[in-house]
Amino acid sequence: MPAFPAGRHSGTVVPLARANVDTDAIFPKQYGRSTAKSGYGPVLFDSWRYLDPGDLGSDHARRRPDPGFVLNRPELRGATVLLALDNFGCGSSREHAVWALRDYGFRAVIAPSFGDIFRQNCPLNGVAALALRAADVQALFALAAGQVLHLDIDLDAGRVQAGTHGFSFTLSARERHLLTRDGDWIAATLAQHERIAAFETRHLAQQPWLDRLLKDD
Repeated sequence: MPAFPAGRHSGTVVPLARANVDTDAIFPKQYGRSTAKSGYGPVLFDSWRYLDPGDLGSDHARRRPDPGFVLNRPELRGATVLLALDNFGCGSSREHAVWALRDYGFRAVIAPSFGDIFRQNCPLNGVAALALRAADVQALFALAAGQVLHLDIDLDAGRVQAGTHGFSFTLSARERHLLTRDGDWIAATLAQHERIAAFETRHLAQQPWLDRLLKDD
């Protein structure tokens, strides 16, 4: 199931008022000994989320959650949109960080800016990384203060709607394709097979010697 069927998603917001959240904070390295893309939701933000340390053998259901950490607020259970500050997902290129977000249930992360590799990894794994203006992110934090905030996200329109408040973002066509069709870069490229075939035909017509070279190989 794609993260954004029909290009839209509605969900509850977790307001994480922290900047420069690196991938080790999102997904601690001690859990990264597998390339499976699932099962990491319980260790998302592990060192902030629990009062006791965990390891690969931990039963996370029996660990002590930190009641002061926003992800543990009972009214935010089932939230699917994470709101954060500048430079979210900085640090290493650890793709497990996005896997953990997706496995927990997040379908979108909203912030003023992202670590470059983290942002590239997001649509590949069914998470929308939406960059809004810093002032718009602050406005969303203000709306989330003291209440549970719900958002509507429209990828095609490039809009985040919170009640009567609307905010704009930009996504590439390839990012929208990945988020609405649940594929990867290869699938996104193959979706352009007609354009690729037309280019090859045109290119060989302009440089016929390439065709002879390919046949010789």
